[in-house]
Amino acid sequence: MATFWFIILVVLVVAYAILDGFDLGVGALHLAVARADAERRTALNAIGPVWDANEVWLLGFGVGAFLAFPRAFAVGFSGFYLPLMIVLWLLMGRGIALEFRHHISDPLWQGAWDVIFSGSSLLLALFYGVAVGNVVTGVPIGANGYFQGLFGWILNPYALVMGLFSVALLMLHGAYYLCLKADGPVYERASRAAEPLWAAVLALGIVLTAVTFALRPELLGNYRTHPIWLLAPLAAAWCVIVMRRAHRRRRHSAAFLGSSGFMAALLAATAIGAYPYLLRSQPFPERSLTVANAAASSSGLVTAAFWLLPGVLLILLYQVVVYRVFAGKVRINAGAHY
Repeated sequence: MATFWFIILVVLVVAYAILDGFDLGVGALHLAVARADAERRTALNAIGPVWDANEVWLLGFGVGAFLAFPRAFAVGFSGFYLPLMIVLWLLMGRGIALEFRHHISDPLWQGAWDVIFSGSSLLLALFYGVAVGNVVTGVPIGANGYFQGLFGWILNPYALVMGLFSVALLMLHGAYYLCLKADGPVYERASRAAEPLWAAVLALGIVLTAVTFALRPELLGNYRTHPIWLLAPLAAAWCVIVMRRAHRRRRHSAAFLGSSGFMAALLAATAIGAYPYLLRSQPFPERSLTVANAAASSSGLVTAAFWLLPGVLLILLYQVVVYRVFAGKVRINAGAHY
């Protein structure tokens, strides 16, 4: 049952990365691809109907981690408390900016909220990458079972490079989404931005792959034992090619699906390499948290599934309906919200 919950948490992370990833990318690109007010309203309305529901997947992951692996949840919070609070403030900043921008029709007011929205989105993409980097390399867990380190330790070189990779990837994902949803100057700028962003993702991805296996060669263990899992990194490499070719042919749906598949395959490959570890401890690996020693009781895991999974299905149903209702290109009119 603990392994089942590990898979569920990976699925929730993948769903969040894909769905909230594109609106984070749109936010990070906001000031670059949308300059006039009408253009910025176009970009905001492209994500306006869906951004808040996209963030529910992060809430689902947090609830699932708390219910299924309470010990890992506690240790994670003890080590990442300040970064998590910063993430919370950045999420609030994005939401407030989206809701407050249209209340006053004044360039200074709207411009200030645009900067907050774009800056919050960019920093969130960076912090998420830094968090993944620390999970991959390991965190210092003390003899008492809690994090033993300083905030500055979290900002290590590997994690910062992972953060830059996250920024580039989510901005690329957002650019593909804008190509799907926007016309005119926003479309043209997003399309042009996708080219250097793809190159940055490729370069940083190659560097990170080499450095990751140099720092953590044990991540290859599961692939040696079960070579079938090599399909995940191979799928990620294939999606990189799909993104490039589809975008150049202006097949924007395929490009967006390619970036979605790339993130899904990359996260799945990371989870496969990490299993059964939830949080690796360094320099004392015996203190690491795994799906076995960090899981709740069997009855607790069953109860958690009983409460969480129906909610996840309802979220999925809601989002299918919303994406169908708001399909197609964005059109700005007098009744547009943003």
